[in-house]
Amino acid sequence: MRSEDLFIPRPPHGGRLHAAALAYGIAPEDWLDLSTGINPQPYPAPPVPADIWLRLPEENDGLEAAAARYYGCDKEHVLPVAGSQAAIQALPQVLTGKRVGILGATYAEHAWAWHKRHARVLDHDDLERAADTSDIVIVVNPDNPTGRLIDPARIVAALAKLDSRGGCLVVDEAFMDTTPEASLAADAGRPGLVVLRSLGKFFGLAGARVGFVLAPATVTRRLAQILGPWTIAGPSRLIARHALADNAWQTHTRVALEQASMRLSALLQELGLGTPTGCALFQQVMTPQAITWSEGLARQGILVRCFDNPDRLRFGLPACEHDWQRLEAALRRIKEEQ
Repeated sequence: MRSEDLFIPRPPHGGRLHAAALAYGIAPEDWLDLSTGINPQPYPAPPVPADIWLRLPEENDGLEAAAARYYGCDKEHVLPVAGSQAAIQALPQVLTGKRVGILGATYAEHAWAWHKRHARVLDHDDLERAADTSDIVIVVNPDNPTGRLIDPARIVAALAKLDSRGGCLVVDEAFMDTTPEASLAADAGRPGLVVLRSLGKFFGLAGARVGFVLAPATVTRRLAQILGPWTIAGPSRLIARHALADNAWQTHTRVALEQASMRLSALLQELGLGTPTGCALFQQVMTPQAITWSEGLARQGILVRCFDNPDRLRFGLPACEHDWQRLEAALRRIKEEQ
């Protein structure tokens, strides 16, 4: 058996609420789930007309045009996909190049998708070295789970190096919506650049499974052939179209999320978890007691994301004042028991 045929388990993710409910004997509805980094105040989806359920999704419904306006690029460079995860899994079938470098620590699905090409996970500050020594470089910006945001000028310089050798740069911008000034979406169509976007985080529409690949037409056409027709359900296309066009909601939400993230950072620092880093949708702390804090919260019905190597915790945003008070009280109980 060839090594590439061996089964490699998928990496774990946040949001495994039912597994936590079984493990701790707490009903799912009694949990406060802060494990995902998803906006807890999602876009208010419009009603779905009954006849949409009777028809297959249609591509000429205006979704691509709405996405092009939102991301500031040409419609011909926009491919809707079933969440950016679908593109992450399919890109190794589209992009050529033997040497793959991934800036880490980051979203583990990238390394999983490229494991057959023995992708190297490099230090998150090694963008320039990655561009010099790789054919394909993958950057998550802002990073998940650290929240690190790389200056777009550095990314553009790395792209120029890669493109000069026929290489490719993949930029996963799933958490970029609160910092659009740092996005490379407007450069979609530039040779060698693939940008991934998602409606799951900022818009809080993870269940709709809507994402976009912004790339040269040669890439989007090949991906479309691999993924096949009707990748996004009709109701999801309708909701996404409304969300992408609602400028007032987007502006208000950016401010609200920044304020909530600052509050979360201050709370974690006050309670002695160190100096948090993150973005507007989550905060993470590095602590050798990550498991202790995670299990202490879980016993109180609060789910956060615990990582190892290095040990860290990622906290999503509470949805309401009751949830904020519940989180603070639980953290204080754990601290008093230490």
